Amino acid sequence: MRVFTGKWTDMKDLKAFKIEIFGLSNSTHDFNFAFNDDFFTHFENSLVSKGKGTCDVILTKTDSMITLDLTIEGSIELECDRSLELFDYPISINKEVIYKYGDEEKELSEDVFVILKGEQEINIAEFLYESISLEVPMKKLHPKFQDEPETDEMIYVSDTDEGSQEESTDPRWEALKKLK
Repeated sequence: MRVFTGKWTDMKDLKAFKIEIFGLSNSTHDFNFAFNDDFFTHFENSLVSKGKGTCDVILTKTDSMITLDLTIEGSIELECDRSLELFDYPISINKEVIYKYGDEEKELSEDVFVILKGEQEINIAEFLYESISLEVPMKKLHPKFQDEPETDEMIYVSDTDEGSQEESTDPRWEALKKLK
């Protein structure tokens, strides 16, 4: 298993997450990678700054394409939107990435890429990071709040004393009601 423990300054320096494809035979190959807090320090303005886990890759190589089946397991540290407490959020991701051979490198979709026929290696670090980042929920709630019922009501607290407030109606509306 490969573990990244340093800091990167450039995506080309992500050597811990590269797969040498040039010498691989046309068959199935297994790779294991591990990520930790240092992995996330490379990505600026990240939703995730801490986490740990593993990524198991099953690579299937043919003459025309390479298919990667990724299984990502681990946890990331998130801040609760309600209490601002930090908590570990479990992640379990299964993704498939396809690399087709072509004349120029390009991205056909979020998980289909064209690479040059003579490409030496594939680096999965950016795809791994993006997959983990997409797992961050819109509403980050600490597990202790999971059993509480959801409510969309806004709670309004007034500074005035409730006993002194009387329900008053605009006199113009009262005049309109008299016209009925």
